[in-house]
Amino acid sequence: MLTFNDSAASDSEGTKERYRTATGPLTPTAAQELEDFASSGGSVLFVPAADSAPDAALMGARVTDVLPRTEWFVTLAARPERVRLDGEVPITSPLLTFEVDNSATVVAATTSVRFEHRPTMLVRSVGAGRIVSTGVTDLRALEGHDTLARYLRRLARSEFTPRHTADLGVAVVGYGPFGGMGYLHGLAASETEGLALVAAADNAPDRLTAAQKDFPLLKPHADGTSLAADDDVDIAIIATPPAFHAELGLELLRAGKHVVVEKPMCLTTSDADLLIATAAEMDRTITVHQSRRWDQDWLAVRRVINQNRIGDVFNIETFVGGFEHPCRAWHSEDSISGGAVYDWGSHHIDWIIQHYGTAPRRVLCSAHTRVWHDTTNVDQLSVWMQWADGREATFRQSDVCAIRRPKFHIEGTAGTVEGHYAPFEQRSITPGRGYRSSTSHHAEAPVDLRVASYDGDHGLIESTVKPAPHPGWGFHRNLADHLILGEELAVRPEQSRDVVSVLEAAHLSGSNGGELIELD
Repeated sequence: MLTFNDSAASDSEGTKERYRTATGPLTPTAAQELEDFASSGGSVLFVPAADSAPDAALMGARVTDVLPRTEWFVTLAARPERVRLDGEVPITSPLLTFEVDNSATVVAATTSVRFEHRPTMLVRSVGAGRIVSTGVTDLRALEGHDTLARYLRRLARSEFTPRHTADLGVAVVGYGPFGGMGYLHGLAASETEGLALVAAADNAPDRLTAAQKDFPLLKPHADGTSLAADDDVDIAIIATPPAFHAELGLELLRAGKHVVVEKPMCLTTSDADLLIATAAEMDRTITVHQSRRWDQDWLAVRRVINQNRIGDVFNIETFVGGFEHPCRAWHSEDSISGGAVYDWGSHHIDWIIQHYGTAPRRVLCSAHTRVWHDTTNVDQLSVWMQWADGREATFRQSDVCAIRRPKFHIEGTAGTVEGHYAPFEQRSITPGRGYRSSTSHHAEAPVDLRVASYDGDHGLIESTVKPAPHPGWGFHRNLADHLILGEELAVRPEQSRDVVSVLEAAHLSGSNGGELIELD
């Protein structure tokens, strides 16, 4: 989101820059105040009005056209701030076009209007600061736009210089079996500009052999300690079972590596605090691969909520599971995984906290072991969370639920959004073998959303929202942008620390028969 507001905001360097948002028409006094604010080093995001002399003077241009709301294609100018961004992107908004009449004002973006590119974003240097004017007038649409929001934030920065020019070396600790997390991170690093897979560590020699077949230039390491000494490694991705996350994370941070941890960050809040403190001490980045923030259906949920289609959200319910024998690998052994809640709960509780913005005040978990007695994980759990203002959320996970609950059930003051799992089956006729079918895990396929909003005259009005377009390697792209360009992390370590605090409390509550736990 854009952080243009009337207060000081910290950028990724820890310095202070000031931001304001202003909408015309302005009075001469208001325009002068913004001019003075920019002259002193502030940045102003400005949406001007037509036929306003103070507005024209502030932006160093005049409005030439006022155009209706439709889908427009914005072309970014060849400026340093455009690096690593798509050059042309669509957005739906009313539109203003400009004509520059001040030598201190430059065109930052144009929009094609009847085959003519017209200026629609401007930057005017004022003293030590900037006036960034936008003809895309729907600020909510701008805030939610992945490319234009980042571009405007960059335009508002007093300086924009990449920190690194060479690719950052990426290594995976715990490469795992074929098709596992090591392979995923290897693909992502290979396909994300600014990253390059250079090494992997695994204590199973056959997996290192497989890793070198997957990525022939990869350097193998027998353990994390060997990898920590590798000077070619800038970023270490920990993909081991959760019980080893904290120890490895500390070792790699102290070796001077930026660290990405597979979810969950670790098993205890105290370990999370130590990891964050160590990263700060070593001036390194630590983050968590919360990959499902980029799930297409979750992106669609966020869009529905951000468009205010269901009002203010006060109840979120999510579910994953079915009725089948649980995984027989380490995922079902709580001494290694931390317990059942640390698995899918790491994703679902991250979703919930991402929306509500903070950890809950209260946590209660009910747990059952009734069918599968060969694992140490529980068969079913339900985590209830409540915030200080009464908002609530529930995450449920089950291996004994024969009729699946909805994946999402989210209630707001103006409506509800819900999404149901659907079987994902691939069928074929194979010569010599006949009919063949295979079924993928139900949680891997994004779901359609049903949105119902209340209208006083007509009752409920329903619509269907399809999953968002695939975002590509969203997490890895953001990681590269953070380390190369100084942009904000999408998954801040403090957020992952909050997730761990809930997981830890839920595991304790479930072990103690559903004890209500108050979080600090």
